[in-house]
Amino acid sequence: MPDPAIEAHATRSLRPRRYRPPADAALALADGRVFRGRSFGARTGGVGEAVFTTTMVGYQEVCTDPSFRGQIVCMTYPLIGNYGVNDDDDESRQPWVAGLVVREACADPSHARSIGTIDGYLRRHRVPGIEGVDTRALTRHIREVGDTRAAIVVDAANVPDDELVNIARSAPLPGERDVVGEVAASEIEEVGPSDGPHIVVVDCGVKRNIVRSLVKRGARVTIVPFGASYREIEALGAEGIIVSPGPGDPAALDVGLDVVRGVVGSGTPYFGICLGHQLLARSIGATTAKLKFGHRGGNHPVRDERTGSVTITSQNHGYQVEAGSVPTGAGWDVALVNLNDGSVEGLAHRTLLVMSVQFHPESSPGPLDNDGLFDRFLGMVAARSKDTAGGVR
Repeated sequence: MPDPAIEAHATRSLRPRRYRPPADAALALADGRVFRGRSFGARTGGVGEAVFTTTMVGYQEVCTDPSFRGQIVCMTYPLIGNYGVNDDDDESRQPWVAGLVVREACADPSHARSIGTIDGYLRRHRVPGIEGVDTRALTRHIREVGDTRAAIVVDAANVPDDELVNIARSAPLPGERDVVGEVAASEIEEVGPSDGPHIVVVDCGVKRNIVRSLVKRGARVTIVPFGASYREIEALGAEGIIVSPGPGDPAALDVGLDVVRGVVGSGTPYFGICLGHQLLARSIGATTAKLKFGHRGGNHPVRDERTGSVTITSQNHGYQVEAGSVPTGAGWDVALVNLNDGSVEGLAHRTLLVMSVQFHPESSPGPLDNDGLFDRFLGMVAARSKDTAGGVR
């Protein structure tokens, strides 16, 4: 009687294999490491900071997350593009990654909503990619040396490693330029019902699901560009203010501190998300510092120090608030802590209507562990509006 295992192996061996061209591209790191692979996406080079994300799905959302501006992103999950791309999964107006590094880019996606491949998507938006890279080795290397300058070079088959590394060593880092100014919209946008609570979102690189999360709860949302003054925001009559996530070094964004101080001082409910959390910390005198290799992915456990509850969070940031710098004597508390490394994941005040998180509550790793934070914030807005209507300030 034939062995089923042998028959199955013989059947697999007869299937035609997709032709894979030889290695023609390279990812070079500033410390001298070079990874060679095959070009996909746009046939152009890319330079930036090499980082990795542990998210297993959501590659289109990763590409269009403004917080990745100026970064070459390594996807640790080995097969990328298997469910294709579509017009609905973009989180902003365009991809922001400087390049995408994958083990395998799927050429034959299968999903009812798919309208194309990740290869075609990156080509259309002129973003380079490289596949065939040992992404596990690359991730382990970044964990050892930290996020680092890097370059994707196409037509690199005959280019020596030292030349590739020299290109990487001149790559700019996001913290060295105004990446928030590059990703923030330049015009005010209004979304949602006209009769809902009025929430102003300061766009440092806002993701569309933050706006959707507010609108589906009945909020009227006005999105203003980062750089708008507190007076301009106050004139809009906001009942609550959110400062969004965004890229770059929070220590270089002094222009946003007056807005945060103005909001907190006025008593208007404030919700800082990721970069908005870091700007809140800086506005109250705390300091920020760069993480060695950042928190990027959908599997970061966070504990609420007030309740002891733990949620799984989606994160994308390279900087942290330094716990020892938080002015606890002034009523501020470290409310949330990352269970992987003990870093600060959120701040709260004992009397003010203020909340902040270092992660992305609009994402769905849990899948909905932190969706309720928008309800909590809108509850603060409702309570404030009720008190104001009753003459209580």
